[in-house]
Amino acid sequence: MKKLPGKIIILMICAVIFLSACVCAMAEGETNALSKGKIYFAAPLFSQAERDYNLKVVKVLEDHGYEVFLPQRDGLLAAEMEGKTEEELIDMIFRLDYSSIMKADILVMLIDGRVPDEGACVELGIAYASGKRCYGMKTDSRAAESKLDMNPMIAGCFIRIFKDLNGDEMIKKLEQYLAENDL
Repeated sequence: MKKLPGKIIILMICAVIFLSACVCAMAEGETNALSKGKIYFAAPLFSQAERDYNLKVVKVLEDHGYEVFLPQRDGLLAAEMEGKTEEELIDMIFRLDYSSIMKADILVMLIDGRVPDEGACVELGIAYASGKRCYGMKTDSRAAESKLDMNPMIAGCFIRIFKDLNGDEMIKKLEQYLAENDL
């Protein structure tokens, strides 16, 4: 058997090290090379209509190359967990959601309601304070602030707020924006 020249052996060792690093990064939850980034989707998830709409929006984001953490699909739901105390449920859900926000590059929040969902507002605060890019989606005309569409402390966190009172049109606007821009 012929001896391989030293440069080829060094190249092979470098390739093995590089591939090992890629596998380790993927195992640790790093963004996949084909992904445009990781998104944490913050929204109410307590009715079937809310969960269905969340899934529609997330499908658009995933179809445009983003990895999305959707708590109703990828997280823990207290209503489905038996045999745990309230303190255990709170700790488990908070830790998973917090960790998922910290792994994300972007937060997208559904901000419908006279007052947006309080859990989603906390998620927005964590993401914004951590330097994540934050986007809002609003399909609701109700507002708690007079002369303002929403609370400035919430609205001020967003790079952009997509608005349309028709939920399906909102999804089309998001899709059009994503066809031309990255989040």
